[in-house]
Amino acid sequence: MKPIVVIGAVAAGMSAASVIKRELPDAEVIVFGKESYISYGA
Repeated sequence: MKPIVVIGAVAAGMSAASVIKRELPDAEVIVFGKESYISYGA
């Protein structure tokens, strides 16, 4: 399986990455963001 790339490391991006990992546990998910922090509240 090819890696899945999520653009944006704040709430929506991290929420999307979380859903992807839940649905596809073997998927490699890469998150890119220009923010200097990662949203842990997603």
